[in-house]
Amino acid sequence: MLKFALLPLLACLLALAACNPATPTAPPPTPNIAATVTAGIAGTRAAEAAMAATIEARVAATVTAPRPTAIAWPTATPWPTAAPRPTEIPWPTATAAPWIPTATPRPTRRPTATPRPTPTPRPTLTAAQLASPLVRYAAEHAGGPGAIYIGDGNFEALVGPTVYPEFGDDDGNVPLYAIEQHQWIFESDYYQELIEKARLTNPTPLTTHGKRITLQHVCISRMLTPCRHMETYFVPNVLERTNGQVEIEISSFVELGLHLVDTMQLMAFGTLHMMEIADGYSDYEYPIFGIRYLWGLWPNRQTHYAVQTKIFDDLEQVIEEATGAQILFNNWVSGNDNFIFSRYRLENPDDFQNLMTRSYSSALSDWLNYMGADARFIEYAEVYTSLERGIMDAAVTGANPGFWQRWYEVADYMSGPLYNFNSTASAINKEVWESIPADLQQILIEEGAKHELEALRLAAIQNSIALQRNIDAGLEFVEFGPEMRQASFEAARDSVVPYWLRRIGYPDEGQDTVAVFNDKVGPVVGLRVEPDGSVVEIPITQGPHAGKTAAEVLGRR
Repeated sequence: MLKFALLPLLACLLALAACNPATPTAPPPTPNIAATVTAGIAGTRAAEAAMAATIEARVAATVTAPRPTAIAWPTATPWPTAAPRPTEIPWPTATAAPWIPTATPRPTRRPTATPRPTPTPRPTLTAAQLASPLVRYAAEHAGGPGAIYIGDGNFEALVGPTVYPEFGDDDGNVPLYAIEQHQWIFESDYYQELIEKARLTNPTPLTTHGKRITLQHVCISRMLTPCRHMETYFVPNVLERTNGQVEIEISSFVELGLHLVDTMQLMAFGTLHMMEIADGYSDYEYPIFGIRYLWGLWPNRQTHYAVQTKIFDDLEQVIEEATGAQILFNNWVSGNDNFIFSRYRLENPDDFQNLMTRSYSSALSDWLNYMGADARFIEYAEVYTSLERGIMDAAVTGANPGFWQRWYEVADYMSGPLYNFNSTASAINKEVWESIPADLQQILIEEGAKHELEALRLAAIQNSIALQRNIDAGLEFVEFGPEMRQASFEAARDSVVPYWLRRIGYPDEGQDTVAVFNDKVGPVVGLRVEPDGSVVEIPITQGPHAGKTAAEVLGRR
């Protein structure tokens, strides 16, 4: 009954809804998720395609566009070629007087190009003279490389071109004035012994044929005169004399990455075939080598030359006993007087006080420190910059090395000299030597003697020209006067020699080395080492100043 009663009510409600159709809200349509996802994927792909097209367009534009001009690396502001000279530079010490840039006028310079000497007519040889093979040889080789002096007073025979122009004056010659300044070289017993050793008039005949021997020779430095002279004179002469059978290749310690302190071991072990013995770097192990480098002890080059030729046998014996090597010849380090390159004028000992100075050896440091300077070891390649920037006040080296390193650009004065006529030995390993046929061995020895004869001819010009080249480049030469010469000798007597004795352990050790000094060095320079290690002055009895005292030689009365 109830359900039938409700029917009229339901009918009324339906009728009411029909009368008011805007009131009810239609149900929302069911979302199409699949279609939405498909549309989203399509949109993403379209965006990716647009992005790829953009990137491809940019790449294409980059490829086809002209390459931009490379931006140059900024050039560092160069240091001035020569630092401007200040009006006044205070001396390194607080109490010292300020430096005076131009205290004295510069010395008069020689012409930039040394005039070529007028050739002296060769004398007409008599029949008796022509009978001498040596006289004929000297006449045939006069006036150029290979010229010799045979004691006839004809020094003009040595005048003429060098085998390599750099060794000579501005015209590549050895001039007469240089030969005459060094005539003591050619009149020495050692020079005449070289002539005999070279067998100029009776050379060893070549009997070996068909050999091919390559020797590797290692120099201390290819930039130094001994190595360059060997390349241009000794090496080609040996190649020609042996008919191409002995070829010598040149290198250096620096190029091979070897240390100079290992010189003796490298020779003994056969690591190298031939080498220039850097004995100055081995004086701790072989203290006798230090005799060559006693700075301040030589009042002139002639004295040092006399000492060198007297001690050759002792030095060669040490090398042969230590390494078994065969000494072929000595290299003469010509033009190697040492000078102090500086912004400051160094005229007297007081000028050296607290002068921070580059040194390259213990003995040189002993000399500098005694004079009041502050010796420092720095690499050779760093010297120019150190002087330029004022890190160092001064630096010591030879006239030629200083010139080739352009120290005249960073210094105003070169003071000195510390006289030096040094040499080194070139040797060949024992096993290598014994493998060479006897005739080729003798040819190497003879050519080595000829090499020395020519090197001594060039030594004259190098010692005369090296200083002048620096003067012409703008440096003022401050020559040591009597006061400085005396102070230099005292530095050798009271510092250089005593510290050398201390390094060899004397008097407990090194008696043999001191015996060589007292026998062959002391009598030439006027010093003697006593048994207790003290160093005393004695009369000079040997060498160029025999019969004088050190005071007389140095100008001290």
